[in-house]
Amino acid sequence: MSRSFLEIDDLTPEELVAVLDASERPDPPQVLAGRGVALIFEKPSNRTRSATEMAVVQLGGHPVAIRGDEVGIDVRETAEDVGRTLACYHAAIGARVHEHAKLERMAAAVDVPVVNLLSDDAHPMQALSDLLTLRQHLGELRGRSLAWVGDYTNVARSLAIGAATLGMEVRVGAPNGYGPGALDVDRLAALGAAPLVVTRPAEAVEGVDAVVTDVWASMGQEDQAPARRQAFEGFTVDVALMDRAAPAGVFLHCLPAHRGEEVAADVVDGPRSLVWQEAANRMHVARGLLLWLFEGPEPERTA
Repeated sequence: MSRSFLEIDDLTPEELVAVLDASERPDPPQVLAGRGVALIFEKPSNRTRSATEMAVVQLGGHPVAIRGDEVGIDVRETAEDVGRTLACYHAAIGARVHEHAKLERMAAAVDVPVVNLLSDDAHPMQALSDLLTLRQHLGELRGRSLAWVGDYTNVARSLAIGAATLGMEVRVGAPNGYGPGALDVDRLAALGAAPLVVTRPAEAVEGVDAVVTDVWASMGQEDQAPARRQAFEGFTVDVALMDRAAPAGVFLHCLPAHRGEEVAADVVDGPRSLVWQEAANRMHVARGLLLWLFEGPEPERTA
């Protein structure tokens, strides 16, 4: 049975490091030569599509991007049947979906890897990119600290789990009702990183090595934007807030950024921002993950 990658803790700490190492290999073997990879996009994409398509090409494969309305998961066909059909032609399936359960059902139905390119619950590919970027800048991550400021989104969840897996301290600064739930806190505590959860962003970022945020209204929440702007008043990551981080503390954002809302322009475009290195690393970690998934020895075939 092939390994799938639906959330960052599908990888052990050792496997996570191995994927990050594979992401930096300068001359990766062509493990996808002559093979296709299906990439389903129920949600619009800029970085994810470009990064993943190029990662497949760099491993010798042929990416096939498919719009959500072309397959109609659970409308025209069940998630299981979509997966079974694509597995007839492709070595792997990547999917950017709304409901996380679609990925789980697809992965259970096929014998090729299924990779989560984003779901409403998780964004593990972004977490890989963030962790690689931090490792490149900070070196060893164990003992380092990270503060998430704002809504505890799918992006936050995957990054917090990945950071905890690698031994980082995790803090969250969020308004009441927008922080991690009890299950999220328990999940991090089980990894040995019970998070500091506060409602004052200044307290969350004090002395940390990295400050991370995301938009206040994600895709599908546009109608909530006015209420969210009010709820997140005072949570903009500006220069004054960054100055409370460690002197060499850096800023990350998965993009797109709304300058003047969740982040000030002079932070996202400033000298402490690693957002473009982070964006570039989306391609490198996609390549590293696929390389790690496919580089193992082929199973022996029987007559």
